[in-house]
Amino acid sequence: MNSAARLSGRIGPHALLITTAAVPLTGWAVHAATLYKQIAAKEKDPLTGLLRRDAYTARARRLLARHGDTTTVVMVDADHFKQINDTLGHAAGDAVLAAFGARLTAWAGPRAAVGRLGGDEFAVVLDLPPGRRRLRLQQLVRMLHTPVVLDDGRTVDVAASIGAATPSVLGTRDLAALQRAADTALYDGKHSGRAVLATMEKTTVPSVNGRRAGRPGTAMWGRAA
Repeated sequence: MNSAARLSGRIGPHALLITTAAVPLTGWAVHAATLYKQIAAKEKDPLTGLLRRDAYTARARRLLARHGDTTTVVMVDADHFKQINDTLGHAAGDAVLAAFGARLTAWAGPRAAVGRLGGDEFAVVLDLPPGRRRLRLQQLVRMLHTPVVLDDGRTVDVAASIGAATPSVLGTRDLAALQRAADTALYDGKHSGRAVLATMEKTTVPSVNGRRAGRPGTAMWGRAA
């Protein structure tokens, strides 16, 4: 009996079947890993690592459905971003966007939906109970007003405008409505160095793409510009 036959006799037909099946399974594992990377690349913005709009929207809606009134929707615009691009170059602008992405991710935590909606506009949906909301938004203001250090050692002063909206205040869990209200609140506090929480009247403010300076009556948290 040759060595192959002796080996077969030792390990048995069932073990041989498992050993033979392991080869295509290994190939499938590699394929699955590659497919996962491709899906992740489609879902995430390559510059900031944040979710793209569609992936962010899907995750944000799940969070709103799960957490309801304790959820907070936050809209963020980088201030003076065009000026950074024009004076320091697009590489510096990219570095600022990447830094904002990292800071938003660190602030919101792994269970939040953090997305780059386009350009210098970001959105976050997270479970943030009312008792912690004020301090956490103040923390975000400080983080997004911390200078960014470029690879060449230059320091860029940065700032952001921040608006927030909650189902408990506005009486809706609709993501689009909450984002519009948060965006209107953001423009109420544009360049103020403070986070602005939308009030009920923000749901009735007419706007074009959610972009219009709102009305008085908003709570502003953070630091002076």
